[in-house]
Amino acid sequence: MRPVSRRPDDCLLIETCHARSLELLRRNLSAGGILAASPGKRADQRGYTAIFGRDAAVCALGMALSGDELLESEAATGLHTLAEHQAPNGQIPKFVDLHRQEADFWYLGCIDSTLWWLIALAFLDLEAVARGHAGRLRPRYAKRIGLALQWLLAQEHQRFFLLQQNEASDWADIMPRSGFVLYTNTLWYFVKKLYGVGRAEETRENFNGLFHPFSAGIAEYRRARLLNDYVLRRGRDRDLYLSFVNFSFFGEEGDVFGNVLAVLLGLADTRASRRTLNALTKSGVHDPYPVRAVTRPIKQESILWRPYMARHRQNLVWQYHNGGIWPMVGGFWIAALVANGRKQQAGAELVKLARACAVKNWAFTEWLHGRTLAPRGMPGQSWNAAAFLLAERAVTQGPEPFFAAP
Repeated sequence: MRPVSRRPDDCLLIETCHARSLELLRRNLSAGGILAASPGKRADQRGYTAIFGRDAAVCALGMALSGDELLESEAATGLHTLAEHQAPNGQIPKFVDLHRQEADFWYLGCIDSTLWWLIALAFLDLEAVARGHAGRLRPRYAKRIGLALQWLLAQEHQRFFLLQQNEASDWADIMPRSGFVLYTNTLWYFVKKLYGVGRAEETRENFNGLFHPFSAGIAEYRRARLLNDYVLRRGRDRDLYLSFVNFSFFGEEGDVFGNVLAVLLGLADTRASRRTLNALTKSGVHDPYPVRAVTRPIKQESILWRPYMARHRQNLVWQYHNGGIWPMVGGFWIAALVANGRKQQAGAELVKLARACAVKNWAFTEWLHGRTLAPRGMPGQSWNAAAFLLAERAVTQGPEPFFAAP
């Protein structure tokens, strides 16, 4: 892959961010796996010194690609901890409290921890095979994998072949997305491809028909026609995938993570990928740091607003999942750019991602305010460091083989 040209100062910034990322991940290691954030009084009080399903999985990806012997050897440790606390019905917990040795499954059922756990297991095995070793995780956890897939299939609609969920049940855990959710179903399609789960192509077709009915033909299934009719009559944004589709309402806030994953994980064809990336670029989600969580935050006067979004004044406009800047998501944004041949843009974004991680003396802060750019949330976020390493690998070596369509 042709190297991306950079100024010397930018090269030094990237090298420094790489070193700081390794340092942070090593510091956040524990006997049970990688912690969500660096230990400390505030992190302990807020529950960040636990093994989170989605965090541990994203970290496993970056750690496996880090080139650091210790991090590579510990990449699967958090996945083991999560497996040990799997529910009898197959669900992987939202997080495991190491001090209490207690699993937490969130209020309405955390659906994406199970998806990310499955993705990380497959990723680590494929990376092992690429290095000439045997992949051992999938054989080791064959029974638990079967249970996890069974639990997910129990959430699948039997005509759309898409997962259904309650609101506030995935990574955007105080956002009102419910029914068929974009982000969740990007992961579900990818899991289906990785594990050979049936009806994957129907999942992909219905994904595009429901979340972007503007470019689809008239739906044959009468339930789909009704859902599409509400969107086609009232929908405004015709460039991005909808964040969710429910019976008579839908999300047009522009879920950046969901749209990025749709491109990266093979749900969007060439035309849809171009449309999506162009729309995100035009909306400026990457300026000055990659990337804001949404393109248009949900305001308190919106019919989608929920009182819980104001809890701790956290999800107000341009904050947290409602428009805050998330460096972790920025890593996947960069990988998606590379996967679609936008290498120069991806290289420039990697420099900006390093700058975001460097805010407040390399705090690797959880998120930044979408307008004031003030660092918010918990500092020392492990998955920010891991996502930077993933993005750096994509820019220097390409996204293949894992993030090419399986």
